[in-house]
Amino acid sequence: MLFMEQAFSQDPGFSQFYANPLYLNPALAGSGVCPRLILNYRNQWPSLSKGYVTYNGSYDQYIGAIAGGVGILFNADRAGGGHLNATSISAMYAYKFNITSKVAASAALEVGYYQRHIAWEKLTFEDMIDPQNGFVLPTSEKQPDNPTVGVPDFAFGFIFSHEKNFFGGVAVHHLTQPKIGFYSDTKSKLDMKITGHAGYTFDLRGSTYGDYGKEFSLSPNILYQQQGQFHQLNVGMYLNIEPIVFGCWYRMNFENSDAVIPMVGVHYLNLKAGYSYDATISRLKGSSGGAHEISFAWQFPCIEKRRHIKAIKCPKF
Repeated sequence: MLFMEQAFSQDPGFSQFYANPLYLNPALAGSGVCPRLILNYRNQWPSLSKGYVTYNGSYDQYIGAIAGGVGILFNADRAGGGHLNATSISAMYAYKFNITSKVAASAALEVGYYQRHIAWEKLTFEDMIDPQNGFVLPTSEKQPDNPTVGVPDFAFGFIFSHEKNFFGGVAVHHLTQPKIGFYSDTKSKLDMKITGHAGYTFDLRGSTYGDYGKEFSLSPNILYQQQGQFHQLNVGMYLNIEPIVFGCWYRMNFENSDAVIPMVGVHYLNLKAGYSYDATISRLKGSSGGAHEISFAWQFPCIEKRRHIKAIKCPKF
């Protein structure tokens, strides 16, 4: 038998984190200047019964009248086939400014509402089993005082870029660490999530490697996330041969290796689409089924005059 006094979990994570910019860092709201609509889907561990499915949608744009970007973000996470659900919606404002003639920056505040729900009526416990008829007996487990919990949620983000090469940022989500326990006598809280990310873009156009299309670049990147007792480190790079983008990542925590993540995407006119697969290399390999992730983005025609606005340079996926 296994006895556990505590259990820890963390926010859903996306492998194509730059293809989900507002979820990564609210300071990326309006980073592309022109309006954009983004949709993301992730199916984690499909080989296991009732795994994790996450949906995400966002819209953002730059507004010159307020000298910054605005965005709205929706996230829905379904665990255990819908037995445990988390839904959030938030709005953000990112003030953009120039530190120097070569360095652009953005600082943002995000305000939202976070809700968790447990479908208690769908759960089954050991004491409900009748040897002959199966799960027919009533359970002695205590029913939650609040099967649905909703709390206000806040986040902060900062990002900067140096010309079109170096970029980096930090984001802090769940600043107030609100209580999200289903039982009134518990102290369950939504742990603060800290994210740091950075990268560099090497422009290979006109080099000895040749000149392919409108953009030919190599971009190594790093991502670090910490939430409660969970730590995650992603290292990898993108190869951009417009309109195709290739990527590969290695993800780990401080205790073990997790996955190798190949990715391919296409950016054609106003449409951007990407697919990645998390190939599990931990002890779950062979039984988890990895994770499939798909992203779509549509860039609307730009309304603002761009000549006075420095776009924050970041990878597409």
